[in-house]
Amino acid sequence: MTSAPESGIIAGINITPLVDVSLVLLIIFIVTAKLVVAPAVPLELPRATQTQETQVVFSVEVPVTGPIVANGAALGDESRLTGSAREALARQPDLRVVIHADGAVPHRRVIHVIDLLKRAGIARIAFAALPPAEGSD
Repeated sequence: MTSAPESGIIAGINITPLVDVSLVLLIIFIVTAKLVVAPAVPLELPRATQTQETQVVFSVEVPVTGPIVANGAALGDESRLTGSAREALARQPDLRVVIHADGAVPHRRVIHVIDLLKRAGIARIAFAALPPAEGSD
């Protein structure tokens, strides 16, 4: 007598292929996300002991000399920052702004940029900082 194959309910599902594909997609996303972020203006960012990476949605670069750069476009007049931020906020209601201010920029100029962003209705503002140098406390 030969035994017939058991035809019952499958009690378990093999999720290993799903986990493998998910991990590969996650790795690809992490690698490509690092390649997308490229500053257009060379800045000397201050170093911080505690840093946290944020997703850059609207980038504002404040160099020591020259115009403010918003999302890669140089603004000839600082008042144009408010209009540019309002347009971005209209497209993305939960807009996050990251300010890349050179370490030598006067505090007054950075506060002025924050004021312009607040006038545009921006509520979420973060500052970019480099991680501490190796071997420093």
